[in-house]
Amino acid sequence: MEKTGKLWGGRFTGSTDPIMEKFNASIGFDKRMAQADIEGSRAYVKAIEKVGLVTKEEMEAIDGGLVKISEEWRTGTFKIIPAVDEDIHTANERRLKELIGTAAGKLHTGRSRNDQCAMDMRIWLRDEIVPLRGHLLDLIKVIVNRAKMEIDVLMPGYTHLQRAQPIRWSHWLLSYAWMFQRDAQRLDQLTARVNVNPLGCGALAGNPFNVDREFLTQELRFAATGGNSLDCTAGRDYIAEFLFWSTMIMIHLSKLAEDLLLYSTKEYGFTQVADAYSTGSSLMPQKKNADSLELIRGKSGRVFGKCAGFLMTLKGLPSTYNKDLQEDKEALFDAYDTLTGVLQVTTGVVSTLTIHPETMKAALSPDMLATDLAYYLVRKGIPFRDAHGLSGGVVALAEKKQCPLPQLTVQDLKTVSPAFEDDVSSVWNYENSVEQYTSTGGTSKQAVMKQVQQLEEWMASVA
Repeated sequence: MEKTGKLWGGRFTGSTDPIMEKFNASIGFDKRMAQADIEGSRAYVKAIEKVGLVTKEEMEAIDGGLVKISEEWRTGTFKIIPAVDEDIHTANERRLKELIGTAAGKLHTGRSRNDQCAMDMRIWLRDEIVPLRGHLLDLIKVIVNRAKMEIDVLMPGYTHLQRAQPIRWSHWLLSYAWMFQRDAQRLDQLTARVNVNPLGCGALAGNPFNVDREFLTQELRFAATGGNSLDCTAGRDYIAEFLFWSTMIMIHLSKLAEDLLLYSTKEYGFTQVADAYSTGSSLMPQKKNADSLELIRGKSGRVFGKCAGFLMTLKGLPSTYNKDLQEDKEALFDAYDTLTGVLQVTTGVVSTLTIHPETMKAALSPDMLATDLAYYLVRKGIPFRDAHGLSGGVVALAEKKQCPLPQLTVQDLKTVSPAFEDDVSSVWNYENSVEQYTSTGGTSKQAVMKQVQQLEEWMASVA
């Protein structure tokens, strides 16, 4: 019988079609889980030594070999054999046998690539979430710090892309800090569901050698032990959840990018993206393009596509492991890598952004104070619905007289309502406008500083 060199080769006598060989292999992308795979194997050999499946000497030989393989991966000297190393599990076991001989064959006792793969992915994702979370907190910190420093800058607030009411620039900035805070909270909640041990479940039925799974959980720093072997080996909802999380935060990042793209145009002129995050035109020398923001916006579609695609992969699968699940890794790695880059670029853009407060202030217009005029009447005892109509009447009067709202005299205003008095002049002040919004979450200086304090306290608690 011709030996295939595969972990599953005993059943097969012929060679695999070379096209199928390439189609089936995952070593090209799952090699990035090499250290997670080795960490799991080092724990597993201790567990099988406890139940007498390997001697202490064999355990030490296996563990020593795995340490050497780990160093080879770390230094980039590990040699992949394409025709043999189908995946990271095969590659590591093949190399272990080269280093220590036949004892390497005992490592896989009671273990399947099904629970091994699930373990690798959970370890990898759990550990890689840590730097990703750090990038997200860095972005929130930059936003909060800018909001604190630039709190006196006023700008138009928009709905339907139309000027609506005056707000603080800091208030706009912090709206994204709160979005990203929710993303950080969701990531922490997700981490708890990732950090569950599937090792010791075998292919699907469990482990027949009384291997101590709780010992494995402790050795591998998992927070919990998976409760059902069928679910542990095939469950990928934690991958789907991470892909959804990635999609949600990319939507927030895309919204931020879109706002800043608009604000950096000459039509707005509120902000300017630093040269370090911009490019030029190959034809038009005057152009400065905020390509960093366009790429952030564009990559949100890429991440969403990975999420939607993988959900469709999961939708029709029967119980337990199916090879379709190999599609989880490329989707996970691509979304992770994309988001890692996007978060760092976004932090760079926001931290180096130039703002133009005078341009923002010049974009404020008296018609944006029409609601304030209604509030003025409310404070005079007029029901808001009536005050809203009267304010609209004032706007119509200004249009008829072809003058800005503040140029209407008190006598003009009294033709709309006798409730207008000399103190109505205080309405035509943008600073007064923003300062009336003192409730929690509002745009007054006090309310914005309260938001800053809340976010700083939260960041200190999760750091």
